[in-house]
Amino acid sequence: MTDQWFLKPAKLIDQADLDSARSHQLQLTKPPGSLGQLEDIAILFCGWQKSVTPSCKQIQIAVFAADHGVCAQGVSAFPQQVTTQMVHNFTNGGAAISVLAKQLNAEFQVINLGLISPIDETEGLINTPLMMGTQDFTQHSAMSPEILLDALNAGRAQINDKADLFIGGDMGIGNTSSASAIYSVLLEQSPELTVGPGTGVDKDGLARKRKAIYQALNLHGEQLQTPLNILQRIGGLEIAGLVGAYIASAQAGVPILVDGFITTAAALLACRINPSVRAWMMFSHKSAEPAHTLALDSLEARPLLDLQMRLGEGSGAAVAASLIISALALHNNMATFASAGVSES
Repeated sequence: MTDQWFLKPAKLIDQADLDSARSHQLQLTKPPGSLGQLEDIAILFCGWQKSVTPSCKQIQIAVFAADHGVCAQGVSAFPQQVTTQMVHNFTNGGAAISVLAKQLNAEFQVINLGLISPIDETEGLINTPLMMGTQDFTQHSAMSPEILLDALNAGRAQINDKADLFIGGDMGIGNTSSASAIYSVLLEQSPELTVGPGTGVDKDGLARKRKAIYQALNLHGEQLQTPLNILQRIGGLEIAGLVGAYIASAQAGVPILVDGFITTAAALLACRINPSVRAWMMFSHKSAEPAHTLALDSLEARPLLDLQMRLGEGSGAAVAASLIISALALHNNMATFASAGVSES
């Protein structure tokens, strides 16, 4: 890979801006720390935006969609054409993330990086397929190194550097198998611990998912030594797009709100490729997928919510964005002890 833009460091966060935000919080008419994580959110945004009065008015949501060859191993409860059908649902406004994006008045795009079925151009769809789904990673590498770079670049290309917050979403039948395989390698855990129900597979489906991941780990073995190799061999096109988007977002100084199981696999890879990206990430919720907690612990992440969600799409992050808006409203608009004439302790 000649252009290794993804290794360039993220924007620096000035400690002085964080200190100013903490000082401002201490002046507000409340006991110190009484708003809990809402205070932490506001302080982080002050550091990210270099302002004591940060905003979260311009939210960008980008859902990356692609199919997975590993579906040939019977790892999903849904047929593969559901990926394309759901992309239509996103652009028609009927999916959960579509509803939440509208509620947030967010900039919303769906990016086709590799559906198995052709799809017509429509408003809100960025149609840039790189291949017709990945190859079955139990038999081959999921993608070539060249396609991987294309997917990273496609993610990079989506970033709006004027946004106040970036949310990445995912759509791809079979992608919990890819994410579980990534977790197995990066967290050094067996598929027994990293494989969950995903879209709702039964006991036999779980067994097939675990078997597929064991096959992939045995097949690729010593080639899974770097995060880029892991992504190329057992990743997904939409996961690679998310990795590129996360790195580019941090490089542009746009805060990232990570969603759930799939997007956290992308976040984990992005941080392994470029550790400076972690400082620009906030984690929205703890997924009902069991291994998600392991990944959050590895990233030293404290999620904002635990709603037992496992939908993906960016939906958990879109729900948590409302918390961010509230946190910043409190930080910016509460009276200080001095202005309200309230005695301090």
